[in-house]
Amino acid sequence: MIPNSANAPKPHPELTLSILWLMTISAGMVVANIYYNQPLLGEIARTFRTTEARVGNIAMLTQVGYALGLVFIVPLGDMLRRKKLILLDFVLIIFSLVLAAFSPNVYTLMAASLLIGISSVVPQLFVPMAAQLAKPEARGKALGFVMSGLLIGILLSRTLSGFVGAHLGWRAMFLIAAGLMVLLWVALCFMLPEVHPDFKGNYKSLMRSLGTLIREEPVLRLAAVRGGLCFAAFGAFWTTLVFLLQAPPFGYGSEVAGAFGLVGAAGALAASVMGRLSDKMNIRHIISGAIFLIILSYLIFGIFSTSITGLVLGVILLDLGVQATHIGNQTLIFSLNPQARNRLNTVYMGTYFVGGALGTWLASQAWQRWHWNGAVGVGLATSCLALLLHLYFSRRKNA
Repeated sequence: MIPNSANAPKPHPELTLSILWLMTISAGMVVANIYYNQPLLGEIARTFRTTEARVGNIAMLTQVGYALGLVFIVPLGDMLRRKKLILLDFVLIIFSLVLAAFSPNVYTLMAASLLIGISSVVPQLFVPMAAQLAKPEARGKALGFVMSGLLIGILLSRTLSGFVGAHLGWRAMFLIAAGLMVLLWVALCFMLPEVHPDFKGNYKSLMRSLGTLIREEPVLRLAAVRGGLCFAAFGAFWTTLVFLLQAPPFGYGSEVAGAFGLVGAAGALAASVMGRLSDKMNIRHIISGAIFLIILSYLIFGIFSTSITGLVLGVILLDLGVQATHIGNQTLIFSLNPQARNRLNTVYMGTYFVGGALGTWLASQAWQRWHWNGAVGVGLATSCLALLLHLYFSRRKNA
């Protein structure tokens, strides 16, 4: 049992279509902040005259920051008023983006990237909020809707930043992002309903309860590790894609690398479909098939590494597989403990982005030694391990 939880939850606002759209659009716009830097890494390396491996740390630190924000900020959604927490967090988001835009050296940009990651956890307050406000029989559908916005934001962020980077420079992208966050803050201030917390303890007991959840919920543990490994495969591809496309035989710039986000959006559009399926079908079978798609995508990346058509097909399968796995995992964990949804999401998403950071770092190092084959090896290893753990433990834990 989680300590100090309220005996009876307070009534919450109804999840109307306008609120759902607001959360979906907001989730996509905020999460994009984490990924703007990936198509720009080559230009950043040239600006600061440093190596690809070093600028790869910028992407890694952003994801590490996101994991830290998940651990230390998102649990507050169970303890504080949700809208107030979100609006305060936006102040840090805007500051971090402006700092990145005016970074005088790569180390300042690394620090700003860490802060961007820490502050851009607002989408992970929206996701449990949607699960909380939705009717139980429509929870998967609502999660799929918000998550489609989240993943489209991840993917199209690369397209936008690649275009802006090619025409205006990488610093302009961070300034544009800061302006977008100011506009979004205004919209949320007037339209987002307030949701009062169920948890009545202090911050120390709130954080201690995370350990209780990990110990007592085997389904949560499996979903977290499974999701983290799949996101490691996702990060390995998107971090090294820009280096592949800049090298022979392609010779493309950041704009083309970013345009691959449009291709990946096809997989993101399937999120709402996966959400509906998770309300009706065996989630374990959905996740098994989804992880297989990730493995298949990496086989295609390895075999057709010099073919744009092959890369396009692989991107569609990769993003569809990662998204379907993610929706299935979250549908499972949000059914465990209604009063601890933000903390359940903290454990899951914290592990998820640690996995993403690990995949990003491993792929950056593998690129330095073995180039694209090294990055493909990282993606295959993490996705195959995810499938093996899923098949073994889901039979035992029924997850």
